Order: sequence, then structure tokens, then C-alpha cells
Amino acid sequence: MFVRPSKYRHVFAQPAKKELCYENLKPTLSAFDSNIVNANGKYIALNSNGIGAFCVIPVDEVGKSPDKVPMFRGHTGGSVLDTAFDPFNDKRVLSAGEDGKILIWEIPNDYTYTKADPENIVDVTPIGSLTGHSRKVGQLEFNPVASDIFASSSFDYSVKIWNLQSLECTVTLQHKDLVTSFAWNYNGTQIATVSKDKTVRVWDARTGELLSSGKGHLGAKASRIVWISSDRLATTGFDRFSERQLGLWKSVDLEAGPIGGFISIDSSSGTLMPFFDPSTNLLFLAGKGDGNVRFFEFADDDLHLLGEYPSTDAQRGFAVAPKRFVNVHENEIIKAYKLRNDNVIEPLSFIVPRRAEIFQDDIYPDAPADVPALTAEEWLSGKNVAGPVLCSMKDIYEGKTPQLIDSTEQKVATKVAPESSSPQVKKAEIKNEAVVENKEKSLPSAKTLSEDAKVSSLLEKVNALSDDDSQYIDNDDKNVNDEWDEIPKSDPKTEPKKVSTKEENTKHDDNKEVEKKVEKEAEKVVKNEDLNNVNKENQNEDEKKDEKKADSVASVISSKAAETPKTSTLKQSLERLHTLVNSLEASVELLTHQNNMKDEKLEALEKKIDMLLNR
Repeated sequence: MFVRPSKYRHVFAQPAKKELCYENLKPTLSAFDSNIVNANGKYIALNSNGIGAFCVIPVDEVGKSPDKVPMFRGHTGGSVLDTAFDPFNDKRVLSAGEDGKILIWEIPNDYTYTKADPENIVDVTPIGSLTGHSRKVGQLEFNPVASDIFASSSFDYSVKIWNLQSLECTVTLQHKDLVTSFAWNYNGTQIATVSKDKTVRVWDARTGELLSSGKGHLGAKASRIVWISSDRLATTGFDRFSERQLGLWKSVDLEAGPIGGFISIDSSSGTLMPFFDPSTNLLFLAGKGDGNVRFFEFADDDLHLLGEYPSTDAQRGFAVAPKRFVNVHENEIIKAYKLRNDNVIEPLSFIVPRRAEIFQDDIYPDAPADVPALTAEEWLSGKNVAGPVLCSMKDIYEGKTPQLIDSTEQKVATKVAPESSSPQVKKAEIKNEAVVENKEKSLPSAKTLSEDAKVSSLLEKVNALSDDDSQYIDNDDKNVNDEWDEIPKSDPKTEPKKVSTKEENTKHDDNKEVEKKVEKEAEKVVKNEDLNNVNKENQNEDEKKDEKKADSVASVISSKAAETPKTSTLKQSLERLHTLVNSLEASVELLTHQNNMKDEKLEALEKKIDMLLNR
């Protein structure tokens, strides 16, 4: 069975030991469908049981919490439904409640959760309040690139964009029914929403213009949504029979429906909470009431199931910390926090198993930093950036202050990156892909040697062969050889009877002539291949492969020339050989023409690749 290659195929989840969990918690009993728990890498926020309260736990204060702890109290007339940490200020957190208010909190510098004096518990009070929604506020999310900009959804069927500097609502996105989930895109210019009217929508976050809409999941239960690239969305929901589904969408054409249809997950009843990591293109699905966590890889414009973390402990809530807080030395790619039904928050580490004790740059590209790319005024004025400011994960690995890098446009994953992390190999692979792509677009297909289907297929393989064969380096040599060994050799039992010694000598001489021409032209192709931009070792391997393939062509031609029917005459055999030679010469001329154009194309492509690598 074919297994799709992926460097994340063996990712596994490792739960924390009991002494590193957070116990004796009192989470909310509200039935509202939210994640309940949130994390920013330094603190964990938990919607607490009681009126208008939630708690904040420093991540290093593990173990059993006291019965009396400091709380963040300020909402009146109902429970806290959601919290959100400011990505550019670790001390600032927002809360939304059933009273329709959004409160702004500042975590004190000397704040502690488990070490507070039980006889002198002091609750934290909000430093600001935002009012504008007429009913309960259910979800909060900060803009990923602009400071002081966030969005909120409410039971009044609206999503509002807020400016924390002026404490005002800038845009209202009005819907026809309850918004069950929304998400910002990578560069903070658009918002995608799903609502109870079973519709998926994409909005311009600054003007409030509806950009695209389409019918979503048909089930009555709540759906969730998340961006997975600059123009792709993923949704989770239910069908008419309450089966859980996963959908992949084009954000610019939602009306066309999900790409390839909905992916059926299972028949459980809990909402699937999606979390996407743009640096690894991994999508994690944590179902409420489930014990397991599934993870998919977004590649080739599709979602591929990699595996799942099995567990018998059901989860009520789930949160993922920012990427810059993972343990790089342990090859941890995701740090998550799972709220179990027994009122315990269990840390989860998703790890790529590798033995190397050096920095793995292929699984740790630059990650979003805690520095905004735009101010609130710049964002509101219409200024755009490619994405958030990034920080170097290698600097974090080495214990240095992370270098900040301007974000580039988020790319859609179309090919699986190789395991090698060498810049020279990466450069060669980019060049090979570009050369193959240009040739497929600009050059005509090769002529066939004869009407025989097997010979035609073989020559098509030879003609489609890239000028740079380093694309085969990562493949198993056995697979490459097997591909050419499938060509059947002539069977002595089926060979035609000898007509005469003279005729046999004529055929033998003609066959030798064909073989010499093929070998001569194959040697020219090998000599013309210049792989100095990769390395000498790859060049030697490529030349050997080309020689084997050319020899295989010569062998097949010789075999086919000898396999004349019993009823064939000497004249028919010679005509057949003549046709084969003419066709072969035409194919060789085409290959020679391609190789002559190679140097110019490679030089232009090399300049482009150098420009891309220097960014």
C-alpha cells in the first residue's frame, strides 16, 4: 500500500506527568459552546464556576490549587463565556460574559495563583469595559498583526471590530442568525464566520463588505472555522444525520462548496475544536467529550489524516500556546492544554521523533513574535502587511534573544518538504522543480518509436526526464530500478525462425547500428547534463541512472526489432527498423534541443532562487 511521505507522519502526543498537571480547579458549568480554557505560553485562563469570574494560572504553578484562590471578577448577571490574551502584551487579557460586556484586565506583576495567602485573598478588578452588544458575548479574538484591534461575536447575531485605544467599535458585521465561530486570516484583513443559518461567510474586516458566502454544514449543531492558508478555510460541523464532518474551502468561492466534498469523521456528538499551526501546516481537531485528538496535514490542496492521540480521559476544553513557547530541544511542535472532565488541566506535547541533537530547521521555521506589525491607526487607515512579525526559532534554541523578521506571504502547501535541511539541497530541489515545470509547459511531447504501446511509454519517460535528476535522490534506488526493470525482455522461444544466414546477418548488423546510435546519443545527453550547482556526488549518480535508462532503451529497441512475426519478410523487417531509427533520431534531436536550452534557463532560475533565499 502506498504511504504518502511526510516528516510529521510519526508525530505523537506526550501527556504531562500527574505532578505537572493543574488540579482541583473549578471550571464553569455553563453549557455554552466555547473552548473554556485559553493560553498564551505564560498564563492559562479558565472560565470559572460562579457569577462573572474566571481565573488565571501562571504556567509554572503546577499541582493542586488551594480551595481559595484569587479570581478575576467584574461581570455581573452571568458567567464568563470566553477569554482572549493579547498576542502583543502577555499581561493583558479580555473577557466576555453573559451580561453583554467585554472587560479589559491587566495581570499584576506580583500575581500568583497557588501561593497567595488564603487569609488575604485579593481579587483582580478590570481596568476597562466595552459595551455595544445588546446580548451575550460568546467569542473574542485579537487581530494577528495589528495592536489593540480585536473582534467579538454575540447572541445579537453580529461580529464587531473594536479599537482598544479609543474603546470604540469600528465595524459591525451583521448576520441573520447566531454566529457560532469566526477567525481572522493570516494578515488580519479578513474575517471568516459560520452561523446557525448554515452559511459560511468571508468579510472585509475594515469596511464590513461581504466578500463571499456559501452553504456550510447542514446539521443543526454548532460549526467551527479556521484559516489554513491565505485563501483556504477549514470548517468542522455536522450533517443532517449528526455525523461529524470536516470541510476545506476556497475563501474566494465559498458558493462552490467544499473542495472535494465533506470529510466524514465519526458519529460522536461533541463539537470539533480546530487549531491550525501555519508553520507546519498541521490541523488539530479536539472533540468535546472525546479523549482523542486528531491531526491532519494540509498539503497538495487537501487535508491528509496523519494520526491521532488516543486517550480515555474525555476533554471539555482545549487550548494551544503560541509556537515560540514550545520546547525546541525536545522537538516539540505544539504545546497544548487539555481540560479534562475531572477538573484537571493536562499539558500535552506533540513531538516529532528524531534522534539528532541539533536544531531541526525543517520543522522549526520562523514563528509569530510578540511584536505587532502594525499599529491600530495604520491598520484602520488601510495599510496591509504580508503577516505577523516573525521571530527566529533557532535563536530560541540557542538561548539568544530572537531575531525579528518581516513576515512573507503565507504559502499554500503543495509539496511535501524533504527530510534534508541543507540549504544547498533545498536550492537544488527548487531549481529541479522549476526546470521540470518550465519544460512541461513549453516543450512538445516526444515522438514515439513505433505503434507499440510499451515502446511508446518508454520513450515518453525518457523524453520527460528532467535535465537535473537530483529529484530522484530522496527516492529509494530500488524503486527507480524496478520502474525500468518492468520492461519485458525478448523471449528466445518466441523469436522468429531464421530465414537464412544472410538475412540474419543483415538484421544483426542493423540492430548493432541502432544500438550504436542510441548509445552515442545517450552519451551526448549525459555529457550535456551539468549538475555543478548541486554537488559532484549527485552528478555521478544522475549520470549512472541516465546510462542505465539509455541502455534500457537500446535493449528494448533491439528486442522489438528482433520480434518480427513469423510471416514477416526481410523487406518488412527492414522497413520496421528504418521507421524505428527515424523516430529515434527525431526524439534524440528534441532531447538535444532541450539540453542546449538548459544553461540559459538554469542561469535565470538560479538568479531567482538566490533572490528567494536571500529574503
